[in-house]
Amino acid sequence: MDESRSDLSSQLSGCRVVLTAQRKAPQFAAALERHGATIVHAPTLSVIPNIDDPELVARTRALIDKQPDVVVVTTGVGFNGWAEVAESEGLSEQWHAMLASARIIARGPKARGAIQAAGLTPDWVAESETNSEIQQVLLGQGVRGLRIAVQHHGAGADGLDEAFAAAGAEVSSLVVYRWGPAPDREAVVAAVGLVARRQCDAVAFTSAPGVTAFLDAARDQGLLPEVLAAFTDQSGVLAAVVGNVTAAPLVEHGIEPVVPERFRLGALVRTLVTELTARKHARADSDG
Repeated sequence: MDESRSDLSSQLSGCRVVLTAQRKAPQFAAALERHGATIVHAPTLSVIPNIDDPELVARTRALIDKQPDVVVVTTGVGFNGWAEVAESEGLSEQWHAMLASARIIARGPKARGAIQAAGLTPDWVAESETNSEIQQVLLGQGVRGLRIAVQHHGAGADGLDEAFAAAGAEVSSLVVYRWGPAPDREAVVAAVGLVARRQCDAVAFTSAPGVTAFLDAARDQGLLPEVLAAFTDQSGVLAAVVGNVTAAPLVEHGIEPVVPERFRLGALVRTLVTELTARKHARADSDG
């Protein structure tokens, strides 16, 4: 086993990878560093909990008082944060009972895992991990007259509230955390420069808002054309994303990022190792 780890440790030697996520960044970095990569941390957004938000508390109490028919859970981290809100307000039992009496819809395995960890069972899971699938299925079944609670991701604006309300549902919106500005703006500026000058090998993205923030930072510096060129060049900088939703802002700019088959951080690490190792070998062959 030690020999295997030794073999792995040099696979990405000489490769510089920019990580744009704040959440789980230490684990992400450690997994790549075990393969020899040099990591540049440049989180483009910060995650700000809304646990002390009085509106979130009030909406939680309102749902406990007036039972929803459907609860849509879009993120595992958001659901766990919501549980913390209920606990801090002494509402855990009532919150759990409210959810147990509703039809719970989960956006993908992460949301399902958080729901199951709370001792609950989702009634349906959107395996595509997209809000559009949830919207399509629920609207297809009909939502008129239903009370629907939607726990949103950090950006909040996903179109679900508007679509369900337009179809006749009463919607309660729950934003448990939100995206804030980059915790270290200078780190993002420096990372954009690395990509524009092609002085890194890959950039890893784990959220669509994080991608947008990175491209906005490039635009602010007047380097967007250079960054887009670096990402679209086959021998330039590799753009790697955790899933198709995260990929969307890149695809809109003509960039085809690498996407793991399973939309998970571990799978993204393996994809990066495979792709960067192949590029190293290709460069060595061409130099030889």
